[in-house]
Amino acid sequence: MPVYRLSSELIFPPPDLAMKEGLLAVGGDLSVSRLLLAYANGIFPWYSSGEPILWWSPDPRLVLYPGELTLSRRLNRTLRQGRFQVTCDRAFEQVIRKCASVPRSDQDGTWITEEMIFAYTELHRAGFAHSIETWQNSRLVGGIYGVSLGRCFFGESMFHRVSDASTVALVSLVRQVAEWHFDLIDCQVTTNHLLRMGAREISRDRFLRQLNRSLKYPTRRGKWILENDDNVCGGKK
Repeated sequence: MPVYRLSSELIFPPPDLAMKEGLLAVGGDLSVSRLLLAYANGIFPWYSSGEPILWWSPDPRLVLYPGELTLSRRLNRTLRQGRFQVTCDRAFEQVIRKCASVPRSDQDGTWITEEMIFAYTELHRAGFAHSIETWQNSRLVGGIYGVSLGRCFFGESMFHRVSDASTVALVSLVRQVAEWHFDLIDCQVTTNHLLRMGAREISRDRFLRQLNRSLKYPTRRGKWILENDDNVCGGKK
């Protein structure tokens, strides 16, 4: 399969034309309108500094259905202890910058470039990108960010400075979007950690069908806020 080179025209090739590893297209830009079009078609950018923008639509796709969230005994204990304060959209740029800077054992560098930070911060300002933060003693110790369209949340990255801090943020996200009747959380790429939490791989074709159904519902756009004191993030339409 060829890799398609994007022009200034706001268009993507069909996702099923992606290469075996999921690479679909190269080039284009990270404008709000192009990013929204990409996510609506099951496509996301993923590239390293110094590379052109690369656009992906992997097959299979890792997803987490809110009703299938699985918690270990240890994590349940952590949640009961209430060790973290959880907020939404209080520190979006801090979260994405920490996702870029916190070292990971399985990665040499980061794909979250300054260009990506700027682009997703703009998406956040437009009301489509959101962060869930975990705090201890007023210190940001974990978080996750992603994009919301219709009844789908596209998870991008998470970080932790304290054990379980990012996982608690993810659990809070899953519980809240379940309350909002979201259909799925797109986890994009398979990890053992997410598999243990109940995520599973589905075919790209199935993912795109489910995404299309989710997009028929209005997007919960704008700032998401904490509604209660149960360490679950909430929001308003």
